[in-house]
Amino acid sequence: MASPKNVFSLATKIKLANGAFMPQIQLGVYMTSGKETENAVKWALEAGYRGIDSAQMYHNEREVGRAILAFLENEKKKPDGLTREDIFFTTKLASNNGYDATRRSIKQSLKASGLDYIDLFLIHSPYGGKAQRLECWRAVEDAILDNEIRTGGVSNFGVRHLKELLGSNPRIHPAVNQIEVHPFNTRTDITSFCQENDIVVEAYAPLARAYRKSHPTVVSLSKKYGCSWAQLLVRWSLQHGYVPLPKSSSKERIIANADVGGFEIDEADMKTLDGLDEYLVTDWDPVDAP
Repeated sequence: MASPKNVFSLATKIKLANGAFMPQIQLGVYMTSGKETENAVKWALEAGYRGIDSAQMYHNEREVGRAILAFLENEKKKPDGLTREDIFFTTKLASNNGYDATRRSIKQSLKASGLDYIDLFLIHSPYGGKAQRLECWRAVEDAILDNEIRTGGVSNFGVRHLKELLGSNPRIHPAVNQIEVHPFNTRTDITSFCQENDIVVEAYAPLARAYRKSHPTVVSLSKKYGCSWAQLLVRWSLQHGYVPLPKSSSKERIIANADVGGFEIDEADMKTLDGLDEYLVTDWDPVDAP
């Protein structure tokens, strides 16, 4: 098999609209807690992951921050040790309750994580209506100007919500929209709009929560490329220009999920995978919220 033209690894970064760079493969920590979260983050960082995706609703910001700080403390002892600037921490707003509540909430996330700034802060959903969404975004902008946040974005926003935000002439452009994306839920309307408007698509549930790991096409292509079903789906995300957030609490799978540099899915097989779309929603689906 020919060597891949695009060799993705845990060192690969993607440029955001504000000029910042973000790791293109990150660890998701949804539905993990306590020591499980700390171990997953520890193993991921030791394996070379440099991006961790958390949220206020996950109730594990404290554990993520603790694991990051412990890792960095160990790194200090090395001649070329990493610093806080090398780790990309994302968290998300639990609910859209207006400007003041959002500002307080951001400060609470900073305190919980123990980190001195948040690399990426997302409005977690479009729930709450237009006025609340725009007030929350204004709070995110001010938190960026106050150096509490480096980059702002949204999550689970449909095209209408994105148009609404961009049409409000925001002081700061949303850099990211994190949505559920995988071959069984391709969200082409949203992903196309994002890419046309310099908004990076982050793919949560990029493994479709293993619901389709035994799908005949996935099994066949995994054999063809000599990879696992999970590696195939992560590679699909990367080749589309997305930022996949594979989640696992297993050390072996955390390492394996990012080992996608040794193969490249050809154009025909990418189209085959694109054609598997069945609008499979594995969790919640707020993209059409009023």
